[in-house]
Amino acid sequence: MKAAIYTKYGSPEVIQIIDVEIPLPKPNEVLVKIKASSATRADTMMRQGKPKFGRLFLGLFKPKNTALGTGFSGVVEAIGSQITKFKVGDEVFGEKLFSNGCNADYLCISEDMVIELKPDTISHYQAAPICDGFLTSYNFLKDIADLQPGQHILINGASGSLGSAAVQLARLMSAKVTAVCSTRNIDFVKSIGADEVIDYTKISLTNINEKYNVIYDSVGALSYKVSKKLLSSNGIFMTPVLSGQILCQRLLNPKKVKFAATGIKKTEELKRLFLDLAGFFKQGKLHTNIDKSYKLPDIAEAHHYLETGRKVGNIVIVNQ
Repeated sequence: MKAAIYTKYGSPEVIQIIDVEIPLPKPNEVLVKIKASSATRADTMMRQGKPKFGRLFLGLFKPKNTALGTGFSGVVEAIGSQITKFKVGDEVFGEKLFSNGCNADYLCISEDMVIELKPDTISHYQAAPICDGFLTSYNFLKDIADLQPGQHILINGASGSLGSAAVQLARLMSAKVTAVCSTRNIDFVKSIGADEVIDYTKISLTNINEKYNVIYDSVGALSYKVSKKLLSSNGIFMTPVLSGQILCQRLLNPKKVKFAATGIKKTEELKRLFLDLAGFFKQGKLHTNIDKSYKLPDIAEAHHYLETGRKVGNIVIVNQ
């Protein structure tokens, strides 16, 4: 089978497509033939080894985990002897972290991990990136912010994978949504549920007089120092993008500045959120927005596009 890997930090050119044996499922695992997988900004940052202090965990001089991709959707091709929930032929989707990677033709995953039957209402193409944008943003809005009906949230980077997911989720949670994006994406973020839109190319947040219960910086472009004047007395600033600046601000203002790595939550906590999302998609309450798709051999091109910062919604890797 084919799989995408990187054995050193660097540009998209360090990505290799290699041939490896199809894995055999353990007794508690299913073998999934992957139809589509995700490619994310987080993937590009890990490939680059950025921020550099992150290499303390990723690998100091070269990556410990050389695989790429976390979100997947596909068909169960074989099952282990202890499997009770899934059968051969089931269409499934989910996420596998810190593993042999989902940008590949096949993967093995335990049935008690983040995997579920794919809703019939969405395609593999639409299901593959759900665990990247939606799962992360749902964790921030539900578990970290405890976003309540009627509260006002500002979402920076509202047209990206995390941001567009957050806009939809915040509306689903009956919050008032102000989205921040560029001019060309205003119509898009309005179409997915934003009540108000701030065009950052024309209006600086420093000139905004509104107060927000939550500021969610999905792209790591803001700072608490700049944002704190926009927060209500009990408001919080949160971001999934770690930097040295955010780390310092978090240490100095732990009640106001929130950072979390969703992928390191306990499996049962991730699965609780994931099952909620599966239900929302099945009911048609959420929708995946796909910007572009690439075939697995062209994944380096996908990473180049991700690094332009022009992505709207999600990028999907489609297997032949």
